[in-house]
Amino acid sequence: MPVLELTTRIRAPLQRCFDLARSVDLHERSTRDTGERAVAGVTHGLLGPGDQVTWRARHLGIWQELTSCITAFDPPRHFRDSMQRGAFARFDHDHFFTADGEHTEMRDVFDFTSPLGPLGRIADALLLTRYMRRFLAGRNRVIQRVAESDEWRMHLAS
Repeated sequence: MPVLELTTRIRAPLQRCFDLARSVDLHERSTRDTGERAVAGVTHGLLGPGDQVTWRARHLGIWQELTSCITAFDPPRHFRDSMQRGAFARFDHDHFFTADGEHTEMRDVFDFTSPLGPLGRIADALLLTRYMRRFLAGRNRVIQRVAESDEWRMHLAS
């Protein structure tokens, strides 16, 4: 069961970073390389407690769908999305936010289990852990860039 942790320091207010991280529209923008689209549940706007979204994307050359639900919500400090259906055996993705002067520290904790038991653990070691870390880091760079510019206004109501 790999657990990935990533920390991104963003020069923007806490609430802005929290809201951008739960924006369906910004998520789609930040995952363009995989063609990720919200196809069911909440398909635009901000995710909140109990909301579900189904994503369709091409990962590792395979089109797949994954449904996640917001299972913990403590604005503006934390939310968790947990897989309901999809390619993993399970995952929980915690998003933590802390204010530090003019900056916000955004910390992701992605805890997952691959399917197929021992074969899944081999895939984790050889490929999936590195792939998911790169995927999440790329998404975080987009959130950071948008939060630190005026682009955030395109995704959040003033």
